[in-house]
Amino acid sequence: MSEPLSILTVCLGNICRSPTAEATLREAADAAGLALSVDSAGTGAWHLGNPPDARMRAAGAEVGLDIDGVAQRVDLASLQEADLVVAMDRANLRDLQRLVGSAGIDTPMVLFRDFDPEATGTAEIPDPYYGGPEGFAEVVEMCRRTSQRLVDALVQGGVEAALRARREDA
Repeated sequence: MSEPLSILTVCLGNICRSPTAEATLREAADAAGLALSVDSAGTGAWHLGNPPDARMRAAGAEVGLDIDGVAQRVDLASLQEADLVVAMDRANLRDLQRLVGSAGIDTPMVLFRDFDPEATGTAEIPDPYYGGPEGFAEVVEMCRRTSQRLVDALVQGGVEAALRARREDA
């Protein structure tokens, strides 16, 4: 029996965007019957050991999504173990690429919203941390539709098919 595909979602502090992407990927995978291992991490260490932001958990709860976990920092081992790494914004993607450097890790790393059918250009998941409740709700909505499209592509043919299918309907 083969291991389930593994996706690592990454944002800055691992308390808003990446745990939401993790939860929505699990939700979409469960609905599709896809065996998927999902984890999240941050490039920064400010919130290590903390649960997701209460405002993000509340926004998820409003639509029946359970956002949980404990903030952790991304490391080389987690990047190497993943089949796909999705960053919430370009700054985090650059930080991941710098971290990998010459470590010989060839895990594909892309922007999460590369899979969003409503995204234009090189769209990012906005950081809602310094805003109001509407920003958290918007992130939940973006993550749900992006996760659905990514899981649909994974069901069709795995990570390689998903990478080929990024925003093909856009």
